[in-house]
Amino acid sequence: MTGSTRSSRGLDDRRKRLLYRCWHRGMREMDLILGRFVDEEIGSLTDAELNDLESLIEVPDPDLYAALSDGAPLASEYRTALFDRIKSFRPGQAA
Repeated sequence: MTGSTRSSRGLDDRRKRLLYRCWHRGMREMDLILGRFVDEEIGSLTDAELNDLESLIEVPDPDLYAALSDGAPLASEYRTALFDRIKSFRPGQAA
């Protein structure tokens, strides 16, 4: 997969921005992790989950990647239910 498979058509501006930002992280591994998750889940995320995602994508790629892949420590304000969903997400399956 080289990029988003989801159209931003029909999404509000906030979700469009998040979709774009999750696919354009700067570190390809993070593009694939966050981008794939958001492709499948962006339409169903609550406002609180969108807040969590906006906060989470501010974490530097190396730190976030380490937390998602190796279980490296991550500041408590980022360890949310949404973080756990992203960590356990597998494309093509319900999160």
